[in-house]
Amino acid sequence: MDKKTQSPRVTLEEYGIPNVSEFSNLQFTKWSLENFRKNFKINIVRQSDDKRELEFDLIGCTAALANSFRRILLSEVPSMAIDKVYMLNNTSLIQDEVLAHRLGLLPLRADPKLFEFPATSGTTSAEEEEVSDQDTLRYELKIICTRNQNAPKDSRLNSDMYRNSEVYSSDIKWVPIGRQADMYPDGEKQFGMLEPDILIAKLIPGHEIHAYMHAVKGIGKDHAKFSPVATACYRLMPVIQLRKPITGQDAELLKTCFSPGVIELVKNKKKGEVEARVKDARYDSCSRNVFRHDVFKNSVRLERIPDHFIFNIESIGAMPPGHLFLEAVKVLKGKCRTFLEELDSIH
Repeated sequence: MDKKTQSPRVTLEEYGIPNVSEFSNLQFTKWSLENFRKNFKINIVRQSDDKRELEFDLIGCTAALANSFRRILLSEVPSMAIDKVYMLNNTSLIQDEVLAHRLGLLPLRADPKLFEFPATSGTTSAEEEEVSDQDTLRYELKIICTRNQNAPKDSRLNSDMYRNSEVYSSDIKWVPIGRQADMYPDGEKQFGMLEPDILIAKLIPGHEIHAYMHAVKGIGKDHAKFSPVATACYRLMPVIQLRKPITGQDAELLKTCFSPGVIELVKNKKKGEVEARVKDARYDSCSRNVFRHDVFKNSVRLERIPDHFIFNIESIGAMPPGHLFLEAVKVLKGKCRTFLEELDSIH
């Protein structure tokens, strides 16, 4: 790329970032809507086989926009979670409030777009609470631990001696409300637990848990259990420049200074020895380990592209990460419209 057209870069030195002020300035001083429309790009890089992790590049934007998407994904994209637990009987060793907390954190498979936010009434009485098939999912957990009469005589494992000694998320069953059985004939799969093997409690004979749960639609800034992502993060695109050939043992040492896959060793046909090459700088962890060795201090240059962000989304699993990002865009779009309407109302 021509140096005149190449965007300024953030330089990482051994003990600091000498041009950090330039990075701050270039984020906003040269920004314009026309340039943004022309330069902004989103490139999908990788999606995991289970479609829960997504890696993509945001190119041609500021850190403010990237951080807005991150914060919205964490706290403002809605999801379904157990909000209230009605404990009918709990003789296990886990206290009611601790058990209710564990149940509330179980990830659900339910799609939040099928439901409305719960209506807020002026009363907090559980007896007067009204639930609707449009905004609430009901679940039941009923399990009793008993002795296994056919247990092997030489076994001392609870799983052999007792029945239902371990309570898993698969023991929670969906209970339709109102017209939900007709509206969602496949509701047990559609609204069941996301993972069937999450351990909730351990029981011994005589212990029983019987509880009803209500799941509603909510957002992460009200409670972390409503956050639809396990993580959402971004970082600047790394650039690694080798200012001179690095061969032999130095090349092998250089490879250990970076994350796996960043530096590769190739054979130099002229010199007949291995030489270090930059294979894929995007997975550099910014550790600066290379500066620990005097031989590399003037041979390697580390930089970051200030308007190129590597964005990672790891979904809980109820919705694919790509859909979550689109929902975040819709939320940000709505905020912008509200702000413009407020500005117009001033005049």
